[in-house]
Amino acid sequence: MEAELVALATAGATALVQQMVGDGWERARTRVAAFFAARSGGDEQAVGAELEAARDELVRAAQGGDQDAADEARTEARVEWRARMRRSLLADPEAAAELRRILAELAGPETAVPQNVTTVNNTLTGGSHGIVLQVGTVNRMHTVHETGGPGGTGAGAAPDGPRA
Repeated sequence: MEAELVALATAGATALVQQMVGDGWERARTRVAAFFAARSGGDEQAVGAELEAARDELVRAAQGGDQDAADEARTEARVEWRARMRRSLLADPEAAAELRRILAELAGPETAVPQNVTTVNNTLTGGSHGIVLQVGTVNRMHTVHETGGPGGTGAGAAPDGPRA
């Protein structure tokens, strides 16, 4: 269980650091500050200020023009926020569901995974007298002529002769 929480904390910290230098920062800061404040009993504004300070460091490092310094700043931020997320998750394993929701929100709809998948299995026995069709989603249509039984041309054959 701890390995799963560590993986979730790592994903959370990585997403947070990406948001710090991205367009969705305000929404991310608000959601993550509320997450930490709820776990620690702390002030949401104080946590928001800590997040903002971490973001300022990243922005300054990126604007400095030194790629190594910018990479180091991102790594330090990820390590710091990963540790905080891990501690929060270990103290309150129920928080994992909330962090997963936050990550899904931050990822946006274009990367969301469908939540409902329906699988249908049908079995046809005893032969058929006509067309049997099962369709999930139709993207392209192909016409298949198949006849069988007495006087038919056999399974897989077109009415005008065998298929190549």
